Amino acid sequence: MWLPDGCGKSDFDQLERVLRKGKPDRPVLFEYYMNERIYDLLTHGDVLPEEPKLRYAVKTIKAYERAGYDYSFLTSPPDFTFQILDRHPQASVSLNKGLIDGWESFESFPWPELDKVDFSYWDSLPDYIPEGMKMIPDGPGGVEENVIEILGYENLCIFMYEEPELVRAVFDRIGQLLVDYYELIRDYPFVGAVISNDDWGFNTQPLISEEQMEEYLYPWHRKISAAIHGAGKPAILHSCGNLYPRIMDTLIDDLGYEAKHSYEDNIMSIEDAYDSYAGRIALLGGIDVDFIIRSSEEEVYSRSRGMLERAGEKGCYALGTGNSVPDYIPDSHYLAMIRAAWDLR
Repeated sequence: MWLPDGCGKSDFDQLERVLRKGKPDRPVLFEYYMNERIYDLLTHGDVLPEEPKLRYAVKTIKAYERAGYDYSFLTSPPDFTFQILDRHPQASVSLNKGLIDGWESFESFPWPELDKVDFSYWDSLPDYIPEGMKMIPDGPGGVEENVIEILGYENLCIFMYEEPELVRAVFDRIGQLLVDYYELIRDYPFVGAVISNDDWGFNTQPLISEEQMEEYLYPWHRKISAAIHGAGKPAILHSCGNLYPRIMDTLIDDLGYEAKHSYEDNIMSIEDAYDSYAGRIALLGGIDVDFIIRSSEEEVYSRSRGMLERAGEKGCYALGTGNSVPDYIPDSHYLAMIRAAWDLR
C-alpha cells in the first residue's frame, strides 16, 4: 500500500491562495477530519504528549503534515458543547422530545460558559506546529445544528409557528455564544482560517425554509463570518445538504464565506459545482464518500487527478473527500485520492 513519504514541506500560503479564490503553485489538499486508524497509520512510531487533549491535537498535526496538508484541522475544545453528554448516542434528535420544550426549560438549560472552557492545551500547540503550517479550527457544531439538537427537529418546525419567540431565543443564545467563540479563537497566531460547521439541508432541500433561514439563521452567519474576518482570516462554511441554487448564491454573495465544503454526487458532483461556482467561491473536497468506498483505487485516483487537472488553470480548489474520512473508507482508497495530489506536485 502506497504511503506518503512525509517529505513535503507545509506551506499554508498555498491553501490560502485557494481560499482567496486564487491559484496555488501546486495541488493542495483539504480534509475536514479523518479517523483514528488513519491518524495511527500516519503517525506510527511518533512520540506524542501524554495529556489527552494535547495528544489528540498533536497526533492530528503530525498526521496532516505526513499526508501532505498545509494545515492541520483543530477540533473545538470538548468542554465547549451544546450537547447533553449522557444522552443515548443512538437517540434520534429529529424525532425525540427536545431538551427545551418551553421557557422554563430554556432558562434552566446548562448553556456552555466560554470563560470556563479549557483552552490551555492550545497554548502548547506552537511547540508542535511545523514551519509553514497553520491550524484551521472548527466550532462545536453550528447554529442550526445545535438548535435542532436542543429543540428536536419536529419540535423546531412546530415551534416556529406556535412559539416563534422561543425559537428566536434559542437561535440567539446559540448564535451569540458561537460568535463569542469565533472572536476568541480567530486571534490565535497559529490559526490561518476557521471553519463554521453547520449542516443546513437534506438531499433534496433545506431543513427549514429559506424565509425561516433569513429570519433566524442568516443573521448569525453574517456575524460569524464577520467575526472571523475581524482577524483578516478566511471563513470556510461546511454544510451538508442541497443548497442549490439560491442558498448557494446567498452564502457567496451575502453571508461572506470565502470557501464551501461538503459535496455529494447525488446532489451535485464536485465537477459540476466547480464548473458552476469556481471564481465566485473556493470549493474544497468533493470526491464523494460513497464513490471512494465503492470504486477501485484506480478509479479513485483517476477521478481525483482529473479534478486537480480540471482546476489547474483557474485554481479555487483543494482536493479531498466530499465530507470527511470515516473509518469505513478503506485506507488504501483514501491514500489513492491524496496520491493524485502528490504525483502532480
